[in-house]
Amino acid sequence: MEFIVEDWLSQFWFVFVIVVAVLAVWESVWKIIAMWRAARNNHLAWFICIAIINTAGILPIIYLLTEGKKNNIDSNNQK
Repeated sequence: MEFIVEDWLSQFWFVFVIVVAVLAVWESVWKIIAMWRAARNNHLAWFICIAIINTAGILPIIYLLTEGKKNNIDSNNQK
């Protein structure tokens, strides 16, 4: 019985580590893209919030969908 519990526990930790690693990479990619866009668009408040708050990529995705390209479109119209 102990062998089965130990085997299950070792499989659980392996899966847990893989999930955490995938989430860390996911968060990092979205965070880098959103922070780069926020810096280019001079959105200091967004930049600070994205840098501080870890939301598994949700906050950076919200920024990119709502605010990410507004200044780029405006600058293209001014040319």
